[in-house]
Amino acid sequence: MDPAGGCPHAANARLLARGPVAPVTLPGEVAGMAVLGHDALREFLSHPDVAKDARHFAALRSGEIDDGWPLRTFATVQGMTTADGADHRRLRSLMSKAFTARRVEELRPRTEALTASLLDGLESAAANGGGVVDLRARFALPLPMGVICELLGVDAALHDRLHELSNRIVATDIGPREARAANREMVELLSAVAAARTESPGDDLTSALIAAREDGGDRLGPHELIGTLMLTIIAGHETTLNLITNAVRALCAHRDQLDLVRSGGASWADVVEETLRWDSPVSYFPFRYPTRDLDIGGTVIPKGTPVLAGYSAAGRDPSAHGPDAGRFDITRDSGVRHLSLGHGAHYCMGAQLARMEGVTALERLFARFPRLDLAVPESELPRHASFVGNSVRRLPVRLRG
Repeated sequence: MDPAGGCPHAANARLLARGPVAPVTLPGEVAGMAVLGHDALREFLSHPDVAKDARHFAALRSGEIDDGWPLRTFATVQGMTTADGADHRRLRSLMSKAFTARRVEELRPRTEALTASLLDGLESAAANGGGVVDLRARFALPLPMGVICELLGVDAALHDRLHELSNRIVATDIGPREARAANREMVELLSAVAAARTESPGDDLTSALIAAREDGGDRLGPHELIGTLMLTIIAGHETTLNLITNAVRALCAHRDQLDLVRSGGASWADVVEETLRWDSPVSYFPFRYPTRDLDIGGTVIPKGTPVLAGYSAAGRDPSAHGPDAGRFDITRDSGVRHLSLGHGAHYCMGAQLARMEGVTALERLFARFPRLDLAVPESELPRHASFVGNSVRRLPVRLRG
């Protein structure tokens, strides 16, 4: 895997042509596997003999993985994404109350108000920038970060720093010292948030998680609490940030699709779903581990191997989505549901929230600026320095074409 990331789609197509499962070399020369094909990934994600707990990571258990390994946090952070069985159900039950359909609807007015405010800010920034503004930095980022931090009760003053640290934690091209420093600072910041909410509880998810721990029922240990907050902040804004960014890029490159949705021939929800399939916000997500040698798609994945879930590859798998899987088409009806939000017990808990934010952002953005277009060619947009996240680092646009 290229630690510098980049656009994954050409490499995905080459790998898929060989088969649905591929051996990969992770940073630090760690041997792993990637499940790329749609059907193989769907089977793997829900297989009873696949675990998320790093106790099943053979190389980590035997001491072969350095403390500063850039992907170590994905394996060792304590929370829902690294828990199995009863532990996973306990943690998911505690978190699920914050992501019900009712709670998402309660967040809609705040999402719409924040969107309107950010759109006003775009107008001002473009006026001061010669008509060009970085849509990712000034719109696609602060919207989901603002919503998830409000849900958690995190002060606005911490938003920028939390995003910077999140970026480092999901990066795959940083060295051991930087990786350790980012994780340490993130833990320190979130510990301070937890301490503040312990002293002064509010109507937020962090306070609720602390209360659940103190009630002596379903308990969150200190490390689980911080791990849960870290995962919620990273997953709660990085993926939606990429979703909005990738959708805007797709619509600017496919004006016929934009015209179709603006004329009522398709919905903004259709845009969100096709973007999730065609340009998944997450490319390769670490890790899952077979608890025995496992045959997936005709390839044996040895017990204890760290496995990447290849969401961006599965989204364009012709065997599932047809020979035109590489085409962006918001009217697509292949009868096959994409896997970009996961599948099985670990299906994305924030899926409804991400969809609501994506639809709100895109609908209001293009209603306000119907001629919005990229200010530079797509080929000049700098890519994520990670094979985990799938997007660009900047999105300069002209609001009025």
